[in-house]
Amino acid sequence: MHQRLITLILFSICCSVCQSQPVFKVIPFGVKGGSDESNLSAYALAVYGTNAYVCLDAGTLYYGIKQAIAAKLLEGTVSEVLRNNLKGYLISHPHMDHVAGLILNSPDDSSKPIYGLPFCLEVIQEKYFNWKSWPNFGNQGEKPLLNKYHYIALSTEEEIPLEQTSMYVKAFPLSHSNPYQSTAFLIREAESYLLYLGDTGADAVEQSNKLHTLWKAVGPLIVSGKLKAIFIEVSFTNAQPDQLLFGHLTPRLLMNEMKILSQFSGGLREFPIVIMHMKPTTNREEIIKRELHELNDLRLKLIFAEQAKLLEF
Repeated sequence: MHQRLITLILFSICCSVCQSQPVFKVIPFGVKGGSDESNLSAYALAVYGTNAYVCLDAGTLYYGIKQAIAAKLLEGTVSEVLRNNLKGYLISHPHMDHVAGLILNSPDDSSKPIYGLPFCLEVIQEKYFNWKSWPNFGNQGEKPLLNKYHYIALSTEEEIPLEQTSMYVKAFPLSHSNPYQSTAFLIREAESYLLYLGDTGADAVEQSNKLHTLWKAVGPLIVSGKLKAIFIEVSFTNAQPDQLLFGHLTPRLLMNEMKILSQFSGGLREFPIVIMHMKPTTNREEIIKRELHELNDLRLKLIFAEQAKLLEF
């Protein structure tokens, strides 16, 4: 009887440890929504316990990697991390603050995939890697082809594996100043998920149903405890007029969207919401944080992404 009790206690401890073990780790290489070219949207995501990362957007790479190394989150030189640890890029949309690091560091990079919806890959191919703006490091487009990057077009209907990792991705279209687009990436590792949204406007402002469709899809994953976190932008304060949002969110609009998600998930109390892409003008970031906390009736666990500060989920 005594031995059985000990066994049960050890089993309980083991289960508790397993449940608390993170599944994902994220190193923000850049978190802001403009102005500061050393800190633009880029998030290195890996399965906890591995060093095989994919980069969610790539606005800032070199300086972000340098800061992550200084914070002892990565080992080696910037070049070694860029070439060996980054296994691919998931690009939500081709605006400069989301691709500048990828373009500028391409001469020193290693061969790897660039994932995106077709609209995004077409712009990268036609407007950047075209021998006019920059040499063509891709495997399609203007010749000669340097074939360093290979484009992998995502489908909104299919989940596909991320090369050289154990993760999978499914894409969801977003509206970013309608009719222009962006992308949300639902990343899966085994039975756990993480959701990253590129720039997006609210459905009510965009006259769209893109976010509603996304919330309906991921709500059950929150109910089951499989979705570990959502990364989403808040670019402006509530004072920004709707007609000047240009496909972005304010604290008020984010919380309205979270209320819709809550209807599909049965509540969001203490669910991690990572806030990113705040535009660093005067004291805008402080105002955004204050407004989010004041409107947080859902009791979300608000996390504000910081460059080179590790996030685990």
